[in-house]
Formats: sequence, C-alpha cells, structure tokens
Amino acid sequence: MLWRQLVRGLRALVDRPGTDRDVADEVQDYLEQAAAAHRARGLSPDAALRAARLELGNVTGVRERVRDYGWENLPASLLADLRYAARRLRLAPGFTSVTILTLALGLGATTAIFSAVHPILFASLPYPDAGRITAIVETRSDGGRSSGTFAMYHAFGERARAFETIAVLKPWQPTLMGAEQPERLEGQRVSASYLHVLGVSPSFGRDFQPSDDRLNGPNVVILSDALWRRRFGGDRAILGQQVRLDDNGYVVIGVMPPGFENVLAPSAELWAPLQYDLSEGRAWGHHLRTVGRLRPGVPVAQASLEINALGRGVVQEQHPETYDPNAQFAALSLQDELTRSVRPALLAILGAVLLVLVIACVNVTNLLLARGVQRRGEFALRVALGAGHGRLVRQLLTESLLLALVGGVVGMAVAVVGVRALVALSPPGLPRAGAIHVDAAVFAFALGITTLIGLASGLIPALQAARGDQHEDLQHGTRRTAGGHRRTRSALVIAEVALALVLLVSSGLLLRSLERLFAIPLGFDASRLLTMQVQTASHRLDDDSATRRFYAAALAAVRQVPGVTDAALTSQLPLSSDDDEYGAHFEAGPAQGAETYDVFRYAVSAGYLETMRIPLRRGRLLDERDGVGAPLVVVISESLARERFQNGDPIGQRLRIGPADGPPFTVVGVVGDVKQMSLALDQPEAVYTTASQWRFPDRVMSLVVRGRGDAAALAPAVRQGVWAVDKDQPVVRVATMDHLLAASAAERRFALTLFSAFALAALVLAAAGIYGVLAGSVAERTREIGVRAALGASRRDILALVLRHGMTLTGLGVAFGLAGAVAATQALATMLFSVSRLDPVTYCGVVAVLGGVATLACSVPAWRAAQVDPATTLRAE
Repeated sequence: MLWRQLVRGLRALVDRPGTDRDVADEVQDYLEQAAAAHRARGLSPDAALRAARLELGNVTGVRERVRDYGWENLPASLLADLRYAARRLRLAPGFTSVTILTLALGLGATTAIFSAVHPILFASLPYPDAGRITAIVETRSDGGRSSGTFAMYHAFGERARAFETIAVLKPWQPTLMGAEQPERLEGQRVSASYLHVLGVSPSFGRDFQPSDDRLNGPNVVILSDALWRRRFGGDRAILGQQVRLDDNGYVVIGVMPPGFENVLAPSAELWAPLQYDLSEGRAWGHHLRTVGRLRPGVPVAQASLEINALGRGVVQEQHPETYDPNAQFAALSLQDELTRSVRPALLAILGAVLLVLVIACVNVTNLLLARGVQRRGEFALRVALGAGHGRLVRQLLTESLLLALVGGVVGMAVAVVGVRALVALSPPGLPRAGAIHVDAAVFAFALGITTLIGLASGLIPALQAARGDQHEDLQHGTRRTAGGHRRTRSALVIAEVALALVLLVSSGLLLRSLERLFAIPLGFDASRLLTMQVQTASHRLDDDSATRRFYAAALAAVRQVPGVTDAALTSQLPLSSDDDEYGAHFEAGPAQGAETYDVFRYAVSAGYLETMRIPLRRGRLLDERDGVGAPLVVVISESLARERFQNGDPIGQRLRIGPADGPPFTVVGVVGDVKQMSLALDQPEAVYTTASQWRFPDRVMSLVVRGRGDAAALAPAVRQGVWAVDKDQPVVRVATMDHLLAASAAERRFALTLFSAFALAALVLAAAGIYGVLAGSVAERTREIGVRAALGASRRDILALVLRHGMTLTGLGVAFGLAGAVAATQALATMLFSVSRLDPVTYCGVVAVLGGVATLACSVPAWRAAQVDPATTLRAE
C-alpha cells in the first residue's frame, strides 16, 4: 500500500496533466454511477443526473479535494501558493516595497544588535571550560574597587584550595626598536601561570615556566600571531632570537595561535614575565589584576567565601596598620566582571531594538489587515467557488511568509552594514568588540525571527478573512464587514504609538543626561589644546638627570614650533584614563579635617597650570623658581584645601606626598578643581609639584600644547620637534583635548546614538501606522462621508471627524506609553546623569513631538476625506 502511494505520488509530480485527467475521470465515473443509482430508483435520466450533481456538490471543489488526498500535493500546492503569492505581491508594488522595507528595518536592526550583544553577554569566553575562570577583586570599605597586590596573590596561590591556579597581570607598553622606526606596543607583564589560567598555550614554542618569573630572571617574551607576522614576516626562525624592547634584549620563546583572543587586554601583542619578589616594596602596591581557574566541580560562591576569609586573614597577619581593615575579597565569574560596566547599557539597547521589531511587526500586520479589507470580495468569491477556510488561511500565511523571507534577506544586508557601524561607534572599553560579526548563530536567529514574524503578522489577517461571511463580504461595503478590521487596526496603532513613546522618552532622557554631563565645568579650557604622550625607551636615558634633560630639551623644542602659543609637560593628563594617586599627609596645624587624603599627584613643568588655564584661587602658581635645590613647594586643589582647612588659609602649611616619612612640601597656592577620571566622577583632590622637585623623574610624560588655530594640525610639527631632540623616543596617544572629552562620555553617547536611531524609526513607523489606518478608514467610509456631506456636513466638520479619530488613537497610545515609559526607564537609571527618569521636561517634549507628528500623519487622510464629492459617491452606490 505504501509503495503504491509512493509510485502514485511520483507519477503525479512528473505528469501533472495526466494526473488531472485521471482525477477528472474518477469524479465523472462517480457522477455517472450516482446517476445510474438514481435511475434504478425510478428517476428520469435528467432528474437522476441532477440529483447526482446535487449530491456530489461543486465539481471543481470535489476535484480539488481528491487532488489534495495524496502526499505529492503538499509540495505542489506549496509551489502553487508561492507562485500565486508572488504574483499578487508583484501586482501591488507599493504595498510590497513598504512591507519589505519595514520588515528589513526591524529585522536588520535586531540582528545587528544581537550580533553585538551575543558574544559579549551570552556567549562563553573563548577558552576551554571558561566558566571556571574567575576574577579576584578587592572592595574597599567605601565601596570602591582596589587593584590587587603581589603579596596577596602570593598568599592566595599558597593557601587557596578552590583554585587550580592563580595569576596576576599588569599593563606593559614597551617600545620595539630595530631597523624600522620605533614602535610603541601594547603588552602585559604576567605571572608564569597566566596562560594556564586561560587554558591556552603558544601555537609553537613554549609557555612561561616558574624559573622565568623570578626577580632578575631571564628576559623572555611571547608574541601574538599578528605582531609576529607584521614585524617579523611570519618567520618561525624567530624562536630563540632576540628582539629589542625598551633597549633591552628579549628572547622570543613562543608565538600565540592566530585565533587567540585576550579578553583581559584585547590590544596586547606580547607578554613577558612579571618577575616580582616579596622583598620589594611594590609587593603591597595596589596595581595588579588577579585571575584564577577553579578546580573542577568547585562553585564560584564557595571559592569567593574562601578567598574572602584568606584575604582578611592576610591583612590581619601582615598589614593591620596600613591596609583597609574592612576590605572585602571575592571571586567573580570573569565574564560577569568583564561585562559589569556595559551590561545595563547593552540590555537596555537590546530591549529598545526589540521594541522597534515589535513596532515593525505591528505595522506589517496593519498593512496586511488593510490589504485584507481591500481583498475581502476576492476572499468571499474564492470561498463561494469551493475554497475551504483552511485553504484560504494557508494561502494568506504563504504570502506573509514570502514577505517575511524577502524582508529577512534584505534585513541581513542591513544587519551587515549595522554591525560595521556598531563596531565603528562602539566605546573604547567595549569588551570582545573584535568578536562582533554576523555569524551562523546570528543567521539562525534571523531566520527564526523571520519565520515567527511571517506567521505572527499573517495570522491575524488570515483569521479575519477566514471568519468572514462570504455573503456579507461580497457586498464589500457594509459597516459590519469592515468594523472588526478597523477595531483591530486601531488597537495596533495605539500599541505602535505607545511603544514609540517609550523609545522617544528613553532617547530624550539620554540626550538630557549627555547635555548635563557636558555642561559640567572641566576646571580647564579644552579648546585648541593638543595632547600627546612622550616616553623614554633607551638606556642612555636611564640616568635621572639624562631623563630630565631630555624632557626639558623636548619642551623647549616644542615651544619653538610655529603656531604654538603655550606648551607644558605633566605626569598625568585629565580625561585620559591616567590614574596616579598618592597619599597626602598633612602636618598637624590649624585645621579641622583629616590628616591623610588620597590625591591625584601631578608632576608638571613650569607653565602647566597656565597652559591648561586652570584658575588660581589663592597664593601663586608654580614657576621657574621652583627647581632643583629650591625649597619644595606644592599647589593644591580647591576641594582639598576646603576639606582640610574649611575656611582657614592653607598657604604656608606643610604636607608629605607618598611615604609619611618623606620630605615635606609647603603649600604656596590653591587652584580650581579638575575632572581627572571622568566627567561623571567627583574626585577633585589633587596636588601639583614641579617635575624637577619630585624625587624621581617620570619615564612617561604627557605633552600639552595650545595653538592659535586648529590644534590637530600642529601634531606632525610637534612630534618632529620631540624627535629632533631624540628620534628613538616614542611619541604616542596623540589627540586633541576635545577628542578626549568626547571619549570620556563614549558609552553614554553610544547608547544615545542607538536609542535616537531606534526612536526615529519608531516615530516614522508610528506615523505611517496612523496614516495607514486613517487612509483605510477614509476609503472604507467614503459612502458615509458622502452621505454626511449631502446632508449638510461642511468640510471643516469632515476634517474634524477624521482628525478626531486619529488624535483619539494617538491620545490612547500616549496614555499607555507614558505608563510603559515610567516602567521601562528603570533600565536606564545607571546611564543617566543629573536627570531623573521621570524628568517632566523630557516627557512633555516627547508628547509634544509625538502629537505634532501624529497631526501631520492625520492631515493628509483628513484633507482627502474633505474632498469627497457626495454626488459622485451616491451615484456610485
């Protein structure tokens, strides 16, 4: 039996006309047999044939039902449905193009955002058993985070039982020297166990050994695959050879695999051993990052409890007098720790793009409903000719799926462009930015979303058409026929407006927040200011006096560059991620505040405060008198003076910077507060001293140059001025202060850009939805409008009628949207600055904008309704 069905189905697929003839013969044979049976009961031949036909029903419908019996009719009917759907869509190019573009916008934006969010928040880190890798963090009593110490890492490595291995690391920026121009590289100094913690190893060569990671150990280095290919031509003979880093020879012992992703420092291109020892003073310095790999089966929570107990015990045993006694230690999932700062923003952006997708689906559903109203006569005729309701639903769903499929293909193109834009716009600190691309998982996601959208957006119109009464629908003009469609479409428009308002409010809050952020005083003048970092990277500058002479000569050369009005050097630059903090210890005196403060330490050249335009509040600024051999002097920030001395005079008071037994500095001036780490962070306590009076020269200094015109145009000449003194010293991180200012708010700007794009798309879609519903309503109510006009209604009355309908829908959407915005904006709380999520100015502005756009969307259908000629309408009836 199964074999016969298979053969019959294959024959039907190969010879469709012959199969149709067989079905027709079979139906005709049944009709003749039924007629013969009626004749046997005494009916005349004509009466018997008529009775047989009545019994059989619609002959065409019977043939269709018989034809649908076999399995082979499923692909055949699907192909027929697709051909018919394509033909119908081709005959309505306006509807088809708008629908496809709407779907492409929603799908493309969603896929692009998912491509960014998936590798950052949801995908595992690219290491074996990545769930076992943890970050070990230290939290101070004030709630802030402190970097790890080598002494604490050593104690954890000896005593922790929950960990397979633990490692520490810190940034390293060596200068690669050779035949080519010196190149500043990004790298890491790591303990020997670092790659073991990650679960990776070099593609060739060897990993670090414990003997490499000891004080004064061998200079060995592991290269990234990209650096190996770029600077050494991919030559495997590099193993065992020496490369010059900071004028020291380092032996290459390994090269990492091409696909290695270093999530803890994505830009790192080489690694060298840390080579610390507990006897060094820096063993207790907070400047290291600590990571560990858990033993199999050990949960993170258990490891965290053990680490906290061990850390607090070490503090009590070894450093109870200087270490924060209330410090807490914890082990956290490395993925959670990496995404901690960006998770709220990314989840909010994901929620926003899903709202856009929902609005797009609602708009497509509305378009399909409107098209269904126009085709209800066609549907009724098909039902009358024998098509079942199920067949009708299948046909409409096929059209929806075809639209969704084409929209999905166009949407994938939009997604590729969107992903490139996301990578270009992403803030510098976005983790795993290199892993953002459209891959197989994203394609599967887009395909699934496309299928769901096709079914969801086509189901409501299909069910509406299937439930219709063909006798009523054939009239194609009664109020009852179109009423259900109008109510459904109106409800969908209300939903569109509500969702659009949520996005508009979110975008408005972020915009207001960014405006408030940039309105904060910086404490200096950022205009026409060029910055760059100058380093010393050769042994001939190892001597402190040689380093000071180089920086003095470089500064003198830069000041001679045409177009430069002021120039100065500083050990750390505001808004550049530099973080050089020291303890400031005031001597007992006429003060009411505490005696010790954590402050930013600036070692600067004379003229730095004038170049930055940092205002003087009291006393004097640093100048050429404050050099080597002169009394040690310091200028403090206004906030530090206020915290320590309240209303007293700090001039002449003494403090020590760094060690409590260090040489005392005398306060000679007070200057305004400066934003150092971020516009949003309030950390104003700072001290300024001349670089020549600091106890050691900084090996890395930032150059600040103020020019007459475009600051960026001075960069080549200023760089050449430094190299004229010594061409082997690297000059890096060249940027204008305006650029650094913009980069400091990059995360908020990134979120604002995306939310603004989504809000604009939602606003356009909502306006299109309002226009579509009113235009369809005017078309459906043409007879009613004509009758109203014939009975004396003026054009103003008709305009008001249509406008009232549209604004009523908008008002209901606004009401629901306000409630939704109040709830949804909770997700934005961490990204807002000095703006409440219930900011009345934002809400009122958004309602006004949405109302204006809705009025414009209503005006065209309203004007069209006012132009209806009652005589022409009534004659048509």
